Parts: sequence; structure tokens; C-alpha cells
Amino acid sequence: MSFRNIADIAGSAMNAQSVRLNTVASNLANANTAAGSEADVYRARKPVFAAVADRHGLSGEQIAGASVRVLDVVQSTEPVRKAFEPDNPLANEEGVVFYPNVNPVAEMTDMMAASRAFETSVEVMSRVRSMQQSLLRMGEE
Repeated sequence: MSFRNIADIAGSAMNAQSVRLNTVASNLANANTAAGSEADVYRARKPVFAAVADRHGLSGEQIAGASVRVLDVVQSTEPVRKAFEPDNPLANEEGVVFYPNVNPVAEMTDMMAASRAFETSVEVMSRVRSMQQSLLRMGEE
């Protein structure tokens, strides 16, 4: 596996974690928004990832290495929260207001995991660059 393959894999991981962080930010930003109907309420979003095996062997066989691809960003199927708030201007005829199905604690946990995964990929890229520079210095001697 070449340095470029390693960088491509780490780059795909960084891209995937960026999408994950974007969905977390969107979920947290909308955690307390209200709507007058269940159809209009914000629903939490989650990215769906897939491993993509790299085929770089001489005869096309699979060798170590798989990048990650974002397949989709889907809405959560968890039920939304309903609250009886007849004084709320968004309340429906029954006085019910609908709130998103966002769990801020779970979102913060997801954010921390995504941040750490992103930082790990940055470290991989840094190590690859360091190894490449070592190889270039060997050629100078």
C-alpha cells in the first residue's frame, strides 16, 4: 500500500467525520425548536457510513485498507416530544406543541467521538508526511 492510498483512506475518514459533525451541529441547533404539527417538526439526522474495500493487489485481490463512504444522511425514527402548551403561538387546536426527537446528551457524545476520530485521521496524515520526509532525507545521504 502506497502513501497515497493511506492518505486517501485517512481523507475519506476525515470527510465522513465532517459530515457526522455537521449533522450533530444541525441536531443541536434545532434541539429546542417547536412546531405546530408533527409533520413540521425537526427530526434528528444521522449519517450512514459504509466501508469500501480497496483493491490494489497485482491480480486485483483485496489487500489491507478500506476507505469510508457516506451513503446517506437519514432522519431518526424516534418519536417526537409533544407538550401541552396552549399559550404557545405554535400550539395546534388542542394546545399541543411538537419538539424534535434530539437527545442533546447523545449528540454531545457523538460529537466527542467524531472529533476524536477526525483528530486520529489528522495524526495518520501527519505520520505519513513525516515518513515521506524521512525517505527524502535518506536519499540525500
